[in-house]
Amino acid sequence: MYSGRTMANQGFERPLRVVQTNLQIKDTTKINPVELARQIDELGGNALVFNVGGIYAWYDTDVDHHTKNPYLPEDTNLLEEVIEECHDRDIEFIGRVDFSKANDDVYAHKPEWFARTPDGDAKTIGAERPGDWPILRFTCLNSAYRKDGVALPVIEEIISSFDVDGIFYNAPHYITCHCDTCKRKYEDHYGEPLPDETVKFHEDWAEQCVRDNMEPRYRFIKDLDPDVEMVLYYDHNGDDLPEHAAMSDLVCTESQNILSLGHSDLPERWKPAQTMKIGNTVEDGPDPIGIIHSSPGMDWRHTGLPPAEYEYWLSQIPANKGTIWHSLTGIPDTIVDDRLLEVVRDVNHKTEQIDPLMEDATSVAETVLLWDDSEEAHALFNGLIQQQFPFDLLLREQAELDRFREYDLVVVPADWEFDPQFVDDLCRFVDSGGRLLVEGGLPDDADRLFELLGVADNPDLGEDLVASYSRLEGTENPLQRGMEDTDLLPHRGPVAYCDPADGAETLLTLVPQWSPLEAVGKPPERASLHVSHTDIPMAIAGSTGRTLYLPFRLSSLISEYQIDDHYRLLENAIDHLLGDRRTVQATSKQGLQLTPFETENGYLLHLVNGTGDRPLKTTTPVSDIDVELSLEEGLDVTGVRSAFSGERLDFLQDDSQVSFTVPSVAVWEAIHVHCESRS
Repeated sequence: MYSGRTMANQGFERPLRVVQTNLQIKDTTKINPVELARQIDELGGNALVFNVGGIYAWYDTDVDHHTKNPYLPEDTNLLEEVIEECHDRDIEFIGRVDFSKANDDVYAHKPEWFARTPDGDAKTIGAERPGDWPILRFTCLNSAYRKDGVALPVIEEIISSFDVDGIFYNAPHYITCHCDTCKRKYEDHYGEPLPDETVKFHEDWAEQCVRDNMEPRYRFIKDLDPDVEMVLYYDHNGDDLPEHAAMSDLVCTESQNILSLGHSDLPERWKPAQTMKIGNTVEDGPDPIGIIHSSPGMDWRHTGLPPAEYEYWLSQIPANKGTIWHSLTGIPDTIVDDRLLEVVRDVNHKTEQIDPLMEDATSVAETVLLWDDSEEAHALFNGLIQQQFPFDLLLREQAELDRFREYDLVVVPADWEFDPQFVDDLCRFVDSGGRLLVEGGLPDDADRLFELLGVADNPDLGEDLVASYSRLEGTENPLQRGMEDTDLLPHRGPVAYCDPADGAETLLTLVPQWSPLEAVGKPPERASLHVSHTDIPMAIAGSTGRTLYLPFRLSSLISEYQIDDHYRLLENAIDHLLGDRRTVQATSKQGLQLTPFETENGYLLHLVNGTGDRPLKTTTPVSDIDVELSLEEGLDVTGVRSAFSGERLDFLQDDSQVSFTVPSVAVWEAIHVHCESRS
């Protein structure tokens, strides 16, 4: 029987595996509630997201201007039957509402509810869509439609009439609007007219509109029934995530793998991992939800992603402590690509196996990357994840001393804003034993920051260099590990020219531009270096041994050229700073992700393999991954096994370190290291 929530048991009390059936109203008559619940259960789902209200009502609504699905059967209550069948199978029911659009007949009665262009025209969607469809128009986020005109009475009607476990508030985002309501609100808020050009809006206008709309919606739902969970989007880049988390019970984001953009514009291969790491920045929050669409683009939504690509994309969500949410086009009976259903079933089965281990798992990452969604932050994310470094993210508004102290190393990307409080927090963090890696230029007259990083004075940013190099200086240089047979690393881009302070050590120096780009290959007899050595630092280790400053953009080199030496330089820089503080080390495999967690009885290490050219056409297993794991003091390892197959691995423990070899990873493997306290 259904084991859902009671008044004393608020919140989803178990990890969810969500299946969303994006319903086509013309397929309404094909929905068999008994069969649908059975299929969701068979797919390994324990929560169903099903259309309820908004654009169309999936029940007999009494709310004016709430358009009823014209294909609903007259002799049954489809929605109630689906809910009952889900609950009979212990499946949570989450009702999807979407008030971002409405049919054209609503516009005819209430045109003031709809979004407008600067010219005053209503904003339409799908006006040229073939077939017998009514026109949809975008509603204004600030209008009465989104409040007591339609949205509030619909939500009240749903919660009072049906035993829903949650409300998924789809499309809560701001749609640019120039209606009179928005004009009045903007002028009241800022004391100036609403500009015609979006780029001239106050930067907080869109989020203010979302907040003004969604905070009351959240309170309204909780006042109606505190047991009904509200699920809300956050932007995948982390903008305003803390605010969104405060006005919902669960936050989710979409990691669309849009292959229809073309091969040259594929999303970054680690995008799902990134969105989950962003979602996990919310302190004491529930696991973030990762929505993965099964299609290779909404224009191709009736087909499925290539199975190898799809499984890799999905696996990154649970492997990064996220809640998996499968977004399918239609119900299983209308899906023509059975391959995608098989992938959904397999990933859900694996997720269910590790749910007990992951429920109270905590990250053991010793490194944190400060995140501002810049190109530099993306590149450093790429460098860290490709080198199997365990790391977390912190958003700009979270970058403060108390959060830094949860980690051993803070990585700061280029162009980060160094305000006085931030500099003070960094200094106190390093003074207390923390490590710090900074790249790029520095602000003027930041004496405390210069002292911290071992820089003598204001760096002077130079020109964009080509045909230049970094030289690895000295013997036993920690940045040269794995590159002992070369002294030069390729460099392009600007350098912040500076001098090392007393006690600081220069590990890299600049070999300046020896030729303009148009002459580098002709003639070759003039290819000798004009200047082969300088004292200009390219890497400064501070006198404490706990800081490393790179006065250039290593991130840009990684992003633009993806040369192994640049990845290796980042790896060596972090290893130099962490020393013996690195928790997990694994054989470096490009395309392999490693995310370790501490569990109630040991550790769980996730390995996700995306090796190969994307989109992945086949699965390319990686083999013989050597792993070294540092243990909490006083622990003895009693077993190492695959959490999926149960296969036991040989291991060797040497005091507080255990080593073992993972024989093969096809797509996703989870290794459980079981530990017990020494008696």
